[in-house]
Amino acid sequence: MKPAFEKLFGFDSAKNNAKTEIFAGITTFLTMAYILAVNPNIFSALPGMPAGSVFTATALAAIVGTLVMALYAKKPFALAPGMGLNAFFVYTVCLGMGYSWQFALTAVLLEGLIFIVLTVTKVRSWLLNAIPGTLKKAIGAGIGLFIAFIGMQNAGIIVNNDSTLVGLGKITEGTALLGMLGLFITSGLVMAKIRGGMLLGILITAVLGLFIKDPATGEAITRFNGFVSLPESVAPIFCKFEWHNVLSLDMLVIVFTFLFVDMFDTMGTLIGVHQGAGLIPDDGPRDNVPDVEKMFLADSIATVTGACLGTSTTTTYVESAAGVGEGGRTGLTAFSTAVCFALALFLSPLFLAIPSAATAPALIIVGVMMMPSIKRIHWDDYCKAIPAFITIVMMPLAYSISDGILIGVITYVACHAVAGRFKDISITMWVLAILFILKYIFI
Repeated sequence: MKPAFEKLFGFDSAKNNAKTEIFAGITTFLTMAYILAVNPNIFSALPGMPAGSVFTATALAAIVGTLVMALYAKKPFALAPGMGLNAFFVYTVCLGMGYSWQFALTAVLLEGLIFIVLTVTKVRSWLLNAIPGTLKKAIGAGIGLFIAFIGMQNAGIIVNNDSTLVGLGKITEGTALLGMLGLFITSGLVMAKIRGGMLLGILITAVLGLFIKDPATGEAITRFNGFVSLPESVAPIFCKFEWHNVLSLDMLVIVFTFLFVDMFDTMGTLIGVHQGAGLIPDDGPRDNVPDVEKMFLADSIATVTGACLGTSTTTTYVESAAGVGEGGRTGLTAFSTAVCFALALFLSPLFLAIPSAATAPALIIVGVMMMPSIKRIHWDDYCKAIPAFITIVMMPLAYSISDGILIGVITYVACHAVAGRFKDISITMWVLAILFILKYIFI
């Protein structure tokens, strides 16, 4: 058994403990299982994407991606469709730009395939280094604000206002009340560092929804219809690609955005978790993550698989830090998480009955978790601060992650050019800025 563990998961019986690894994997699952409720809720805004099918696709993508991480990279990281990337898919590409979800799935597939090529050829490193650190930090914070804004909308905490564009909803009744209660409950659980606090907060909020009525219908906001069932088929969304717009400039921008966010999100997660767990050698560079190419390849293979199954970009979850914090160090931790997702496949009625008001607090708290990167932005240097600020605020205000990134790049180049700091502008940034300006002029 021990040689098999070592071969499959990189498990060393002299350094690792099987019980610790398994417990760490369960811990990781509990901290990220909220995606099983959130993802179907987000995709429910798109006609033709049944919630049950999206749930199954989400779980399967998590299983496949995490298994590749466990067996190939032999690392304790779990994967699932990423927060922020799912919002970009639904709210920017489909609802904002007017493209079909089939078109968006095609972009995800292409992004995954390009990611594989970039990883194998090591071009990925060149691209990562070409983008200024200021924008990298701002993008994470901007996506956090955008996700939190979506959560507040879904709960009715923030509503449309014809005079001021947006306004505060009626937080003393209906979904807004449930969302506010859920926010307080989930925040308390997270602050108390309860394992699986976000998932537990979602479930408690959903139960409260049984006793709070929707003023519009007079019915309870939460309506459970069972807990266990066979997984719904992914046939309605499986390999539904759309190729006739594949050569358009919009497709190029969308694929670039998916790729850009996925790369930096994954790299940030891997560096952060490795640093926090002391897994980066003290005598090596700060971002020298061992076996990073294998982990990137696992991430890109998971994205291609997820696109075929019918869901948005699958990426490495920062919640993996919870399992690593419990002592997970090998692929056995990731394998245990994958097993948990496999078991969750049969709990679709429970997850699908959870209303959007119950998942909204998780979106808001995920937004909070993505904000710390802004403290590393040099706010006293306006050449860096202005592009960073524009990138951050443009995402929620323009309701578009891609516009935030594109305008942020343009602003960065413009500010440094006006200030005469040409040496801080790479050739790649000049090319990107010109392309993005042309995009806004002609599209």
